[in-house]
Amino acid sequence: MGGGAQKDDDEMITAINVTPLVDVVLVLLIILMVTASYIASRSIPMDLPTASGEGTPPRTLAISIDAEGQLYLDAEALNEETLRSRVQQYAHDTQEADRRAAIAADARVSHGQVVHIIDLLRRNGVNHFAINVRPEDLQ
Repeated sequence: MGGGAQKDDDEMITAINVTPLVDVVLVLLIILMVTASYIASRSIPMDLPTASGEGTPPRTLAISIDAEGQLYLDAEALNEETLRSRVQQYAHDTQEADRRAAIAADARVSHGQVVHIIDLLRRNGVNHFAINVRPEDLQ
């Protein structure tokens, strides 16, 4: 009738379709490679060398200001004078390039109070700082 190849049900199948076989073999090969590298890295006993202190990241001061204006340094409540002395000690113990601080202030804290803390940090040698924000505000 319409121009297509006519198929006879009595003919013998002489060609094998290897595409599904190749797909299955490739998936098995990938699974084998991934699990073999994982098993090998976990099962080889080694005596690893200890690292020197040079590779440790520098300490970052974590300064927080709550809604009432209370200051915290590394989650420890303190007053401004104690904060100033701790920042001075940190600056004395740390190289200039590694002096950093992260400031987390409640949204109800005045802008002036945050700027005051930034000025306190800068006057005492901490010139690299970050201000923590909610991740959803970045979008």
